[in-house]
Amino acid sequence: MASEKPVPKPIAGPILHFHGEGSDGWHLSVLFVFEGTTEPDPLTVEGLDHPVPPRHVFVWRGRHLWRFVFSLPRGPHDRRIGYGFPQRGARWAFSVPGQFAQLRLAYTASNGIHDAEQVASLPNGTDGMWTPLLKQHAERPYHLLLQGGDQLHADNLWRECAALADWWRQPAPGRYALPFTRTMADQAMDYFFDAYCTTLAGPAYARAMASIPSVMMWDDHDIFDGWGSRPDPEHHCQVYRGLFAVARRQFSLFQLGAGIRDSLDQVWGAEVGTFTQGLRIGDLGILALDLRSERSRTEVLGDATWKELPGWLTRFAGCKNLLVMSCVPLAFVALGWVEGLVNTLRPRSHADDDLRDQWRSPAHQEEWLRLLHRLADFSLRYRCRVTALSGEVHLAGTAKIRGGGVEMWQLTASGVVHPPPGRLATWGLRQLARSRDKVSDEFTVEMPDFGETHQRFIRARNYLSIGFDRQNHLLARWHSERRPDHYNLVL
Repeated sequence: MASEKPVPKPIAGPILHFHGEGSDGWHLSVLFVFEGTTEPDPLTVEGLDHPVPPRHVFVWRGRHLWRFVFSLPRGPHDRRIGYGFPQRGARWAFSVPGQFAQLRLAYTASNGIHDAEQVASLPNGTDGMWTPLLKQHAERPYHLLLQGGDQLHADNLWRECAALADWWRQPAPGRYALPFTRTMADQAMDYFFDAYCTTLAGPAYARAMASIPSVMMWDDHDIFDGWGSRPDPEHHCQVYRGLFAVARRQFSLFQLGAGIRDSLDQVWGAEVGTFTQGLRIGDLGILALDLRSERSRTEVLGDATWKELPGWLTRFAGCKNLLVMSCVPLAFVALGWVEGLVNTLRPRSHADDDLRDQWRSPAHQEEWLRLLHRLADFSLRYRCRVTALSGEVHLAGTAKIRGGGVEMWQLTASGVVHPPPGRLATWGLRQLARSRDKVSDEFTVEMPDFGETHQRFIRARNYLSIGFDRQNHLLARWHSERRPDHYNLVL
């Protein structure tokens, strides 16, 4: 009698990734992390005639990543699709939008945390706003989950990786000449792999990842705090570049759901070495800009991306709405004078990196206006509404950008788990946001308040839901963990 096939031990997953819409329907993949060498069973997916075979993606320390890739046609109405391993009693489900249905999206950012004890004292603790999001999803399912950066907080690697901690204790600038060793690389791989598995196994986050296909972009904490905004001797040293390579590989595996040999159609930036993604779903376009791979103290996007950007935008011709995912807000309070003050401090303040990250940093002002012109030109030429989605600042808010013959909006939702800034800092930002800001001869920025509170920022953890009506109006709703718990905007 043949022995029964061993059951691989699950560590993380399922993680649903959305890869775009094609002639054959909704393109998806599911990622699992299993312990042990046993190949998992094929994945059963409702609506498919045959089970989906597993594809081995990666192995680290006896833990194997397996990927299941498939496409589902869109019927006339929404469908709830069950999937799993029925012979093992494991089953999950997600929703595929009907051809005549209006897409429903959720947007989140800042899923990671600095201080676990501080977060544990908040409502829902480290589950943050994922529990309320899942409640809404159960009542009216979301079709896509857009995750706008800092899904992972990798900042503790400097303490938890002994070789990196030793390197950090060496005096600067001498340490910047030291090599990135094999020991450092192995410890960093251990750290990132463990951090992803732990984060993805969080109870509420795991349920969201299993039931809503995601499109994810990265920000600095997915690498480590301040990546790209540090002084050149740090940014270009071998240890930083080595850590970036490790973080890049792990992001591709867990947040894109792709192995080294996998080519993803939605990663338009692959040819220039970035993770910029573009997706088109009917008359909706999504452009997720990679603002970290080419970033330095003096630029956000590299020459290669600027060369490709006009062609990328042209691919959205015919769209009624274009959502531009920018990890840091495309329009926010101007804090250049604060950055100048912080730069006078010695030793250098941690806030310097956060301020230099912003599009409105004096170092990026010219490049920021260049991007506004590109987006406004596209919007005017193709009669397509452009709306920016962002996180990173740990507050929710809106901004209106006028210029180039069009009006564009910034919708900011942040953070889904990370707590908001203190009352004093929020008060200061509210005062600075009160007036309309003329940023050039052509563009102005203003930050309207929310009608529900007449305040310009939501100082509470939050996420954003986005829908569209038959007239292609964009319907935005911020969900907050405080009262009022809903804030609405119609564009």
